[in-house]
Amino acid sequence: MRIDSVAARLAPTVLSLVRIAAALIFIEHGTSALFGFPSPMKTPALLSMYWWAGAIELVAGGLLVVGLFSRAAAFIASGEMAFAYFLSHAPNSLYPILNRGDAAILYCFIFLYIAFAGPGPVSIDALRGRR
Repeated sequence: MRIDSVAARLAPTVLSLVRIAAALIFIEHGTSALFGFPSPMKTPALLSMYWWAGAIELVAGGLLVVGLFSRAAAFIASGEMAFAYFLSHAPNSLYPILNRGDAAILYCFIFLYIAFAGPGPVSIDALRGRR
C-alpha cells in the first residue's frame, strides 16, 4: 500500500478534522470576546464591531463544528478574518509576525478552503446530501 493511496483515501476525513479543530478554536475567540471566557477580555459594547466579530465567531464556529451550512459559514468566517486582518492588524506593521495577524491570515485561508472544498464526510451537510 502506497502512502499516496492512503492519503487520498483519508483526505476527506482529514478535511472534516481540520474543519472541526479550526472551528473549536474559532469558537474560543468568540466566547472570549462575548463572555470573557476562557480569556478574561473586556466585553464589547452591544452591537459594536467587536461584538459582531464575537457573534460571527461564535455562530459560524458552531455551525462549522457540526458541519451545518458549512460553505456559507466558512465563507462568512473567512471574510471576517480578512476584514479583521486589514482593519486591526495590517495598520500596525507590514509583517504578520510583528502585527500579530498571522492567526487571522491562517483562519481566513483555512475557512476559504472549506468554503470551496466543502465540510468533508463527517458533517450534517454530508448527511443531508445523502438523502
